[in-house]
Amino acid sequence: MTLHLFNTLTRKKEPFEPIKKGEARIYTCGPTVYNYAHIGNFRAFVAQDIMVRYLKHKGLAVTRVMNLTDVDDKTIRDSQKEGKSLKEFTEFYSEEFFKDLETLNILAADVYPKATEHINEMIGMIQSLLERGVAYAAEDGIYFSIAKDKEYGKLSGQKISQLEAGKRVSQDEYDKDNAQDFALWKYWDAADGDVFWDTPLGKGRPGWHIECSAMSIKYLGQPFDLHAGGVDLVFPHHENEIAQAECSCEEKFCNYWFHNSHLIVDGKKMSKSLGNFYTLRDLQEEDPRAIRYLLLSTHYRTQLNFTKEGLSAAKNTVDRLQEFVDGLLFISKNGGGNSVGDIIKGSLEKFEATMDDDLDISVALSVIFDFMKEINKLTLDKKGATAVLALMNMVDSVLGVLRFTKEELDKDIGALVQQREDARKRKDFATADRIRDELKNKSIILEDTPDGVKWKRI
Repeated sequence: MTLHLFNTLTRKKEPFEPIKKGEARIYTCGPTVYNYAHIGNFRAFVAQDIMVRYLKHKGLAVTRVMNLTDVDDKTIRDSQKEGKSLKEFTEFYSEEFFKDLETLNILAADVYPKATEHINEMIGMIQSLLERGVAYAAEDGIYFSIAKDKEYGKLSGQKISQLEAGKRVSQDEYDKDNAQDFALWKYWDAADGDVFWDTPLGKGRPGWHIECSAMSIKYLGQPFDLHAGGVDLVFPHHENEIAQAECSCEEKFCNYWFHNSHLIVDGKKMSKSLGNFYTLRDLQEEDPRAIRYLLLSTHYRTQLNFTKEGLSAAKNTVDRLQEFVDGLLFISKNGGGNSVGDIIKGSLEKFEATMDDDLDISVALSVIFDFMKEINKLTLDKKGATAVLALMNMVDSVLGVLRFTKEELDKDIGALVQQREDARKRKDFATADRIRDELKNKSIILEDTPDGVKWKRI
């Protein structure tokens, strides 16, 4: 089957057909590196990661670009508050972001362009917009004229008649009620301190929206296949990206727009004042695999309610998946097992059919749990276990929450397990039971099976 994705631009599901067969060129809006990313940000990054992983599963060679916004109103404001240079300040939070990506097992992008390193590309695009009469200079900067773009609003559904064309907004971020001509280049003023570039456009710095347009085209060309981000970016940021890119050269910007819905916490908007604002550092006592699972387990276009109870349930689910895989790893006998070929084939087809339907992850997960239930009814030999493991490995190439090697016990714990086995063999069950209890106190549970003793952490 062909993967179908909901395209925000057309407001319908469409078959994903890359411009170049076998390849997918994707741009995902990355973080503004002025603080630690929060779980709402990571809801977007995990959703994008599932999409990228599934495209790779489908056999596509994916080129992914994720920008780092390291110059804007917020980075300048907060770097000044901390008395640090913009570069020092943003590099710290960039490195912390990369650590978080690794913690959540999010695949690395191919390129992480920084806005401050692509000023020339932005200048070139702004100059083109000026030459085409779509941009104009004002007393405080250079602005995009939304009235000159007949297609402005096609992504978000905004109507030009409802916009305040001719009025200007210099802030990088603004809401739907302030839809006005937006800043492409901001002339320097004292509030920016030492953050400026001397350019043919004048002394100043770029507006936020121009950054993504310039960097995506530099690395992916125009048009490219897919642009992704949170639904909160549809307007004005992504709308402005399209306007700048398409008016600067009269070429389509990109073909598909992928937007995930909001994350709320305990049924409310995440807010520091409500005490429900979480970064990964606030959740460091939790299993990162459970956090990832909770973030991916709801369809990306459905609002996700993040709760501690939900996180606990996600931990139990990941443990259940891992125990299933661990049990397969212990099977070593040859011959005598049930055939699993038809079950694997049918489950794989169902999994892919649901993922092909706009990455319907919640239904796809139910397919996997039904598969596990069927397998648990059977007797497996090593050949069957290997085949089942291959399917689970394929599934996890999309999910990214499991491990497929036997976890090594600490030397002292391993010695206790062996001592218990030795006691059982000489029928010293009192000693064997005592060691079992000692291991339980160390969070290790043992299970005696025909394939030998199995253990798991609790």
